[in-house]
Amino acid sequence: MTSERGVADDAVDVPDAPVELAAVRAAKPGVAVAVVAKRLGVAPATLRTWDRRYGLGPSERSAGSHRRYTRDDVLRLLVMQRLTIEGVAPADAARAALEADLEVERANRDRAVIEQEEARRRASQSGASTGPEPRVVHFAPRSDATPAQVGPSDVVEAALTFDEDRLTQILTIGPTDDILTWWTNLVVPALAKLSERTVLAKPGESFLPPLVAAGLRALRARQVAHETEFGTPHPSQMRRIVLVFIPPGEPHPLAAHTLASALTARGVMARVVVGRTDPHRVQEIVAMVRPVAVALVALSSSPDLGIVETVHTNEPELPIFVGLADDATAANVPLAPNVQRVRSFSGLFYEVQAFASRLS
Repeated sequence: MTSERGVADDAVDVPDAPVELAAVRAAKPGVAVAVVAKRLGVAPATLRTWDRRYGLGPSERSAGSHRRYTRDDVLRLLVMQRLTIEGVAPADAARAALEADLEVERANRDRAVIEQEEARRRASQSGASTGPEPRVVHFAPRSDATPAQVGPSDVVEAALTFDEDRLTQILTIGPTDDILTWWTNLVVPALAKLSERTVLAKPGESFLPPLVAAGLRALRARQVAHETEFGTPHPSQMRRIVLVFIPPGEPHPLAAHTLASALTARGVMARVVVGRTDPHRVQEIVAMVRPVAVALVALSSSPDLGIVETVHTNEPELPIFVGLADDATAANVPLAPNVQRVRSFSGLFYEVQAFASRLS
């Protein structure tokens, strides 16, 4: 999670092909992990995990035996990132990345750049806006069972007209839809656009609550469908649970519920702590549940991180994953080996998933 209103920069975690190509070309031989992580929009720890678990690491060594990423290394990472976002299991995505024909990958990305530049040229000649547009996302089937083509602009329009039925329709998550893609490509850009709007509303009208409510209904429906297909969790699974906390004062709980839903879809038991979260109650919940890890999603620029401090003080060995929207708040996170700060929402998801998967 990066700087623009806490959510907008998440879109870089699912880059279009031209962005991917730019990352490959910019990553010259001898690039360090921090540089590659920034260009791909993931945490450096994610790249280290992919290196350690799947062999997708830097292949070049510089003076002093420091390992560096080559262009081919970065290209394979982009393949890995794209496939995992599309819902492919990390192990399978890594295998495909290692076996990928890099010449074909380069050709595909070159073609994507050419097509995008041609589209911009045509738009410029026709007088249309040449600014970047959010990608169309294929989500929830309509009544005629054909894919509905919706994008962030559709969400914004429905929210600004207070059309709750339309919001529910747009934000429905189909059985084959990837929750992380739903959040990154559809919800986050819509929230970012709405944060820029000022509306003279009638009493009782507000565009954010209906959007959040529709998003929560979509996640709840997806959870019900998941349990219908795979059954309710066995009591033994509750011993390997990840608790997701929402810092006090957050604008809405949608990000935390999305994280828990995405983890559940990938086989990680996750629950969102809803309600009072004063230090005593947080300590009580953690002691009662005995989670394998705690995650906290902070969208605001100055979140209350008292929950992190409470958990770390009372359970110093418990892994804690903190997703921050602003680097300036990082100083408020305890410095400890088991407390990990993550800059993007998708990075937070992959870090928690990788950790929890090792325990299953």
